[in-house]
Formats: sequence, C-alpha cells, structure tokens
Amino acid sequence: MDSFNAKSTLEVSGREYSVARLDALSDRFDVSRLPYCLKVLLENSLRLEDGTSFRAADVEAIAGWDAQAEPSVEIPFQPARVLMQDFTGVPAVVDLVALRDAMEDLGGDPSAVNPLVPVDLVIDHSVQVDAFGTNRAFALNAERDYERNGERYAFLRWGQTAFENFRVVPPATGICHQVNLEYLSKCVWTSDRSGETWAYPDTLVGTDSHTTMVNGLGVLGWGVGGIEAEAAMLGQPISMLLPQVVGVRLEGELPDGATATDLVLTVTEMLRERGVVGNLVEFFGSGISDLSLADRATIGNMSPEFGSTCAIFPVDAETLRYLEFTGRATEEIELVDAYTREQGLFHSPGDAEAEYSEVLELELDSIVPSIAGPKRPQDRISLDQAKSSFDAGLAELAPASRGSDTAVATEVQLASGEKVTLQDGSVVIAAITSCTNTSNPAVMVAAGLVAKKAVERGLTRPHWVKTSLAPGSTVVTDYLERAGLTPFLDALQFDLVGYGCTTCIGNSGPLPQEISEAINQNDLVACSVLSGNRNFEGRINPDTRANYLASPPLVVAYALAGRMDIDLTSDPIANDPDGDPVYLSEIWPSTEEVTRVVGECVRADMFTRSYADVFTGDERWQAIDVPSEDRYDWPDSTYVKRPPFFEGITRDPAPVAPIEEARVLAFLGDSVTTDHISPAGAIKADSPAGIWLQEHGVEPSEFNSYGARRGNYEVMVRGTFANVRLRNRLASREGGFTRYFASAEVDSAEEMPIYDAAVRYRDDGVPLIVLAGREYGSGSSRDWAAKGTNLLGVRAVIAESYERIHRSNLIGMGVVPLQFPAGSSAADLGLTGEEIFDLGDLADGEAKSVTVTARRAGGGEVVFEATVRIDTPNEVSYFRNGGILQRVLRDLNA
Repeated sequence: MDSFNAKSTLEVSGREYSVARLDALSDRFDVSRLPYCLKVLLENSLRLEDGTSFRAADVEAIAGWDAQAEPSVEIPFQPARVLMQDFTGVPAVVDLVALRDAMEDLGGDPSAVNPLVPVDLVIDHSVQVDAFGTNRAFALNAERDYERNGERYAFLRWGQTAFENFRVVPPATGICHQVNLEYLSKCVWTSDRSGETWAYPDTLVGTDSHTTMVNGLGVLGWGVGGIEAEAAMLGQPISMLLPQVVGVRLEGELPDGATATDLVLTVTEMLRERGVVGNLVEFFGSGISDLSLADRATIGNMSPEFGSTCAIFPVDAETLRYLEFTGRATEEIELVDAYTREQGLFHSPGDAEAEYSEVLELELDSIVPSIAGPKRPQDRISLDQAKSSFDAGLAELAPASRGSDTAVATEVQLASGEKVTLQDGSVVIAAITSCTNTSNPAVMVAAGLVAKKAVERGLTRPHWVKTSLAPGSTVVTDYLERAGLTPFLDALQFDLVGYGCTTCIGNSGPLPQEISEAINQNDLVACSVLSGNRNFEGRINPDTRANYLASPPLVVAYALAGRMDIDLTSDPIANDPDGDPVYLSEIWPSTEEVTRVVGECVRADMFTRSYADVFTGDERWQAIDVPSEDRYDWPDSTYVKRPPFFEGITRDPAPVAPIEEARVLAFLGDSVTTDHISPAGAIKADSPAGIWLQEHGVEPSEFNSYGARRGNYEVMVRGTFANVRLRNRLASREGGFTRYFASAEVDSAEEMPIYDAAVRYRDDGVPLIVLAGREYGSGSSRDWAAKGTNLLGVRAVIAESYERIHRSNLIGMGVVPLQFPAGSSAADLGLTGEEIFDLGDLADGEAKSVTVTARRAGGGEVVFEATVRIDTPNEVSYFRNGGILQRVLRDLNA
C-alpha cells in the first residue's frame, strides 16, 4: 500500500533506488520539525505500510507527533537487521531450534522458523582473563577459550549453516558494538523487494543493551531481550508507544585534560537524575561538530546507563568522514550522503532546531576528569573527590561480618616470594576493556602515552594489581603498535589478553590465589578500576566490593597507584627509583599531543585489513566439525539443552490462570539489576548451579561462567537470583537465599537457596511473586533474568518502577509486571514479604489495574490497587499466549 503516494526513486552513482519520501506528507504535516530519530521511525512505517502491521494511522500518528503528550499511542517498528553477542545469542539460537521442534510437534513446517531479516552474531563475551601480564596472555586465553566453549562454538557454527540470513563473527575479532560501528553498519540500508532495490535508514535491535553505541553513527537501534530479538528476526514488528524525545543541546568544547569518558559519565549522571526511561534522547547544538564520531559513539554506548531507549546523533559531515576513514565503499558513502540530504536527515551547522519534549543544556567546557562508582555507573565522582568519596563510603562497602568500619590491612606473600600489604582500597584489578572506550582512539592513545611517560620515569605496576588490555577490535592494537606505545603498556603488564568484553561482563578471571584468600579471610574492601560501562555489585569479580569506571588513561594511573584512597590530583602516584614523587599531571598527555599521535598513527587501511575476512575465523574455528542437517540433534551437554518453554503447548492459548495463595520468593530493594537477577560471572561451587554441574561430571575448574552456560536452562534457572551481593529482605545473609514458608506459621520458615525454595513451592502447588523497589531490572538486556524468573514459578513482580527492557522481557515470558500505587512502596504499605497474596482478575492481561490482597499470618490484611504494566495491545497478546515465542509459534501455525 502507498496511501500517501510516498514511493519515489533516487539515482545515486548511476544506480536507481526506490525510496519512501518523507516530504510526501508535507501538505498535511510539518515533518521538518520532527527530531531525527522520529523521522527514522516515520520512514519505517511509511515504507512498510501494508494495512495490517503498518497502517496509515501509524504514519499519521508519528507525523503528527505531539512533543508534550504522554506516550499512549502504539506504533510498530521493524528494524532492518538484528545484532547479537554470544552470551545472549546462544540462548536465542537455542530457542529458534526449539521453535523448529515445536513447529513439527504442532504439525507445521520447521523450515518456516528462519530469520527473515539479516542477523549478525559476534562472539565476544566468552574470553576470560586467565593469563595476564605476559606477552603470551592472548594466545593462552584464546586457547582456554576454545577449550571451555567448544560445545557452544560448534552449536553456533551449525546455526550459521542451518539458518538463512544468519552470520557469525568468530572469536578474537572484536566486541560486537565496535565491529558494528566499524564494519557492519551502513547508515543507509538496501534490500531487494519485488524486483526493486529499496534504500532506507539502517536500523537495528540488538540482544545487548549497548547496541545504542551505533547511535553515534546516526543509526537508530537499541537493546532488547533475546526473546524480542527472536520475534523481530521472524518478521514480527516491535510494538512501542510513540515516545517523548528529550533533546540535549551541547555547546562549547572539551577542555584540555578532559576525555570522552569524563563527558559520558557526566551525561549519565545528568540524564539518570532527570529520568529518561522510555524516552528517546537526541543530541544537537554547536558542540556536536567538535565531537569526533568515536566520542559520539562513547556517549551513545552509555544510553542504558542513563535509562533512555536511544541516545542518537544525526548524520553529518563527521559521519561521512568516519565512513570513509573506516574503509566503507565509495558508492555506499555517496548513497548515505544523497539519501540523508534528500530525506531531511542530514545535519549541517546552522540548521533549524527540531522540536523536543524537553531540552537540556550541557556546556562541554564544564567537563572535569571523573570516575563513577563504587556500584552504579550514574554515581559520578570528580577525580579530586575520589579519595574522600571512598573513605566516606567504606563503612557501607565493608561486609557486615567484619563487625567494624575501621580500615583493615594485611601482609600477603605472593607466589614470587615478595611480601606486599593489601588494605581496604587496594586496586586488585585494573582493566582497559569494553566497548565504551576501546572504540575511541583518543582515550586509547592517551592510555598508551600515560604508560610511556610513567615507564620513562621508572614507575612499575604494584604486584597485587591484575592488569589487562582487551581492545574492541584488532584495529586498536594496530594503531597502538604503529604509535610505538605497545612496549610501554606491556612494560606495565597491560599486555593484550584478548579481543572481547572480558572484565566489563564479569570475565575478569580469578585473582591470584594468595590475593583472593587474603581479601576473603580479612573481609577487605578490594577495588577494581575499569574503562567499562557497568560496575554493578557482584559483576566484575566476586572478590571486589568496590568497582569504578574510568577512562583508559585513568585506569593506567590507578594501576600505578595500586589504591583508591588517593587523590590523584594532588598526591603523588608513586616515587621514581630515585625516591622523587611522580604526579599525574607530570605524565598526563595534553589534548594536542593525543590528537597529533592519533592523526599520525590511525589509518584507514587498518580497518579494511582487519575486516577483510571478518567471518572466516582462525584455524581453530575452521576446524570445528559442522553437521549438515537443518534440525539439531540435541547432545547430552551441560552447555546446550532443549528448553522447556514449549512443552505441552496447544494451538490456542488457555485463559490466564488466577494468582491466588501466592508466596513471596524475594523481597528486594531499589536498583536491583539484571545482574542481581541473573548473574553473568563466576559460578560458586556450593551454589545450586555449581552442585548441579558437579553432579553432571563438571569440575569447578571447568564451570566457566553463567554467561557461557546460558544455552542450558538447568544451570540458568539455578543461577536465577544467585548473585553473591543480592540482598533479599527475607534472608538473614547476603546472596541468593530466602525463607521457605511450608505453612502459615512464619516462625517455622526455613532459610535456604532461592532455587531450592522455588522447587519446594512448585511441589506444593504454590505460585510465587517478587516484591521490589525502584528501577527494577536496570542494566543489561538479559533475557534470562525473565526466563529464570518464569522457570522458578514466579507469576508476578510488584515493583515501584521498572527499566524498559526488563519489563517487556517479563511480559515476553508470561510474567505480569505490576506497579505499586504512585508514591508508595512495600515498606509504606507495611509489607514484610511473609504475607500470602491474592491478585484480582487480570482479565487475560487487559486489566489496567488489579486489587492485591496480602494476608498476614497472625490476622489482618493489606489491600492496595496495583497498576498492570502491560502497556500495549501487542504486549497483551504476548502475555495471553504465555510469551512472545508462543505467540509467534501460533501465528506461524495459523
């Protein structure tokens, strides 16, 4: 359909493209006033109008957008492609394989389960920092990576051949978001339809919340749960409410000494304080012209940390320069230039400003060196306040078992025989890692220059600090080598450990045994400093209680200092061999020096060479045996196992069962992250997951991580709510514990692991709920946080507020998200978690609110009205079907 006569042609470089022209609406709507991101959404509905999934009314709703209206109008969005990383990609492919099996069980055609849009999966989250501080670290870690993950990699290699439109980027290539930025993204996508080549904006969703990094390139995309991504892969439009758009006007330029990391930590603090959950954020103003594409991508990357759906910059001259610089084909760049100008999507200085729901101001000149921590990315600390902030927070960070907030220190004898002193505040991990900063040559070169100047002054790394360098692509090591900075990083033991997410996802690897034992035996508050985007409790390493985000050069500085209780702006980092103090200001490079080195050493041919054979892989990848069948023969594996989500499914959904006589499995506070709900890091030997693995012949040394085991639901359900820093108010200790109420007698409740209690409740036929505070489910777009919740028998979550992705994931798994009355909490209502809960009629998901009755054991009850956070008609359908995939399966069999 083409209700608006929008179809036209565009000729570029001798080729003709079909386009859906936005100015076809100009006689009825002032499209020019729309923010860039809404123009992209408008084009999506205009081009795909079919009268069913995409209607003329959707086009009119977006074109007539009211900037001040509260989101209430549902619109569809069908991305051009899907991006995955392996932690989230493996369970997504497992689900697709199980969906094929279920299709056959229902008498359908299994081959119908196939991606309908291009899907790229980048294996980047598996490599761990086992070896470090040696020039063999990369080779040793890569070898160990294949030993650990051979079953997973064989499964992905099979998927690459069994599914159409599905490509896999092998290990040791780079982080998915940097590969996406430097190679996969096109800004303007093309595809053939009915004999015509269509051109349209490049858009995507990704199974990693930091998919928003590509917003810096003017590509609209964001993170979704794996189950939503699977639906998008199978041609299901994503349903969303027409959002408000917050504009951030940037003026001025960064001062000397400030980095893009400092800027993004300031933006994160500002926007998290403003509250932009569910909003689109768009940057504009004269200041964007002075930001490099890498700086913009650094800001876009952190969108999940401040809670917005996206954090986008428009296409402009800098975008075209970056596309050329990273080796994109000339005809692709010419198409981007012509198409975006034709559609009013190209930004030039002096252009009229778009209309926004709200405009925030940020002067780039005000940015100062900063870190963030010790538990949340939005908790920015200016560098000159870092020491006092750590000292003031020590009592809260120290474990309760210590019984005192007095600083603790202990002497440790290292394996080398050297004796060192570990204390509260000792930095035991210093990692240059993650997509946030390793895509940015300026901060990576700055780190190398700090290392160079430090080595030239005779400084060395304290031996208790585990150092690592994990770039986002092989281009980084190319330009560091060309700049002559690699030997200095190596001299401080920032040797290359791998190309992957590593420390930021929790793959920091174990600390040396004597260090780990000293920390735990003395209840020390040990610290990590990393150039990442996430520092949630229990994520980085089980031995570190305080984790700080910092720019790569500051990571080097803290590694040299070896402690957090230091003021790097006034105290010496260390003394040189002559005993003279060395200050940070003496080894910190100027902006001019960094710019000069970047200009001299970063070359376009580095990108074309690095990505020439991006899908080929090394000899280990090529040697993996790949079966030719299009149906998967499920092996007896502790990594990959057929999930139970489709067991007993019927062609038509049953009515949603009432939730009555429910017990509370977990009573949680504010800012509970998906890391708290479904950790990605180490598996403890005495945890339910660790016990299950040992019962199946896996030794603790071979546990790998929860992230790597996401293809096996037996491990993951046992790991749900198993974070070592989880605080459940029903339990007396930290970690994944709760009280199991076998009867109405509260005093007889038994404390046990959450999984064990869930099994007992299941055997008793008791449904479960979770109580929580504000920002429930913040952090990673982790579908297992919802899948595990479902498999534990949790039917509903009642929270004060939700992060966008986790709320939709709960619905996608058939769990109803409820919200306490505005301004009230579980504590305000007098709830203890010991009550028995009855929920009113959910009306198959169509109820806007529901009466909740909590009955106390000793008599009396609490009654309140909870909001049902099933926000769109599509979400109602997903919930009624028991989840997104069940809905998709029934649609395919219709």
